[in-house]
Amino acid sequence: MTTTVDEAIRSRRSIRRFLNKPVDKATVAELLELASRSPSGTNAQPWKVYALAGKEKAALSEAILNEYNQGRKEGRAFDYYPEEWVDPWLSRRRKMGVSLYELIGIPKGDKERMHEQTGRNYLFFDAPVGLVMTMDKRLGRGMFLDYGIFIGHLILAARARGLDTCVQNAFADYPDTARRHLGIDDGELVVGGIALGYADPDAPENKLETEREPVEGFTDFRGF
Repeated sequence: MTTTVDEAIRSRRSIRRFLNKPVDKATVAELLELASRSPSGTNAQPWKVYALAGKEKAALSEAILNEYNQGRKEGRAFDYYPEEWVDPWLSRRRKMGVSLYELIGIPKGDKERMHEQTGRNYLFFDAPVGLVMTMDKRLGRGMFLDYGIFIGHLILAARARGLDTCVQNAFADYPDTARRHLGIDDGELVVGGIALGYADPDAPENKLETEREPVEGFTDFRGF
């Protein structure tokens, strides 16, 4: 199954429950090869990917989930979210969280179920393939921009083939556990993870559709 770029962009969403349907190595390799055509400053290509399935994926998930359930965080090497949320970003964040919890029936204040739902990140939301992404620490932080383009190409190539994804910065909170299980060098910064597979069409959490600011809200047109 293939689709147009516009269709892939508009149909993409973050999937939080996947079917127990395998994705073969050749397909994963094809997606990564396409993503590797992404532009990067001086063609540095800062991305490195650990593609996991089966027992390898399960072992990493079990180890990180154990740390998470024990209330331990190892600390990421970079800031992803702001120290203090303010509007309009705070309102968007809250609306998304409330909408997701309403869909899956988690009432306000139910910390136990919120904790459990967040922990599903480390199971890659049951996806058959989990990708852990790293970048050499010696590279400039500006190359996170290149990495973002790489991830964007990857998830759209997946969507064009009927596959779905969820980009997960949560894995950056457990770099030490990831290093131990995957043999990641100390010189590599754990950027995050991606769940890859086929969306469960009956899962209520997969019905979440987030709103987007209209173009006029974030663009200052001049000279047209």
